[in-house]
Amino acid sequence: MDVSGLTCWVVTDGKVGMEIQCIGLAEALGLSPVVKRIAPAAPWRWLPPSPLWATLAAAGPGGDRLEPPFPDLLIASGRQSAGPAIAMRKASAGKTFTVQIQDPKTAPSNFDLMIVPEHDTVRGDNVFRTFGSLNRVTRARLDAEAARFAPALAHLPRPLVTISIGGSNDRYTLDRAAIDALCDKLLALTQSHGVGLAVTPSRRTGAQNEQRLRERLAGAPAVVWDGSGDNPYFGYLGLADHIVVTCDSVNMVSEACATGKPVHVVMLPGGSAKFERFHAAMRAAGYTRPFDGALEAWSYTPLDETARAAGEVRRRLELRER
Repeated sequence: MDVSGLTCWVVTDGKVGMEIQCIGLAEALGLSPVVKRIAPAAPWRWLPPSPLWATLAAAGPGGDRLEPPFPDLLIASGRQSAGPAIAMRKASAGKTFTVQIQDPKTAPSNFDLMIVPEHDTVRGDNVFRTFGSLNRVTRARLDAEAARFAPALAHLPRPLVTISIGGSNDRYTLDRAAIDALCDKLLALTQSHGVGLAVTPSRRTGAQNEQRLRERLAGAPAVVWDGSGDNPYFGYLGLADHIVVTCDSVNMVSEACATGKPVHVVMLPGGSAKFERFHAAMRAAGYTRPFDGALEAWSYTPLDETARAAGEVRRRLELRER
């Protein structure tokens, strides 16, 4: 089905990881979405997402307004977006096709389609499961960004190891000890294998951890992005011969596996049953291996679940039109 003429909104509470998944799905459908960031006020941010409490007022006065004309397609993610998504579906009399990414802990039947990763336990007739998370990684984007950032890394030796670093969250801890342990392994690789290092910290890495990275890698054949200028994340992924990524982010691991490059995962202190299911599945499918200081080479078909999810959206939209 050709969906290129549809209007599309992306609705989240502004968390980057959620917004990226929604935009990635819209782009895979060939759409340029209008991004709406909501800021639910009390009591809406505390109430469970359900038809009982579903009201557009739940979007909150501090965020973007959700008012007619409503879009043909709504892509939302996060618990805070679920109530407004349910309300918009109702207010549009079902004309707005609602897609909820990730499980907001309410019945899937409240949406036209729910897209969740395999390691989430929710199931249903309108639940579509993906291997990892949706993202914006495409071959065209990787190639374009690699060409753009290649001059900045031209002085580094090959093979090039791209290191994507997350940060502490409610499941894992990234502290000075973890940074030092990682840097010990990376520095050993520069000495034993002559590799170059391209490092992208994230917002969650933290100033102290970033400073420690720079101190430990000073003098090594390494570039650590300082946060200024355009984000080189996609460029570094496209240029990499090997990728090392911390385990705390399903998004970062999924994005790395969308490249088809060997992905080595740094396990941090902590964890949860949900994350363990995800990492075990990625290892079993041959996408990732634990990073113990050695670089291994293997191949696999790049993970492209965003395109597969887009196909499911098209299929269901077509069924609705019949």
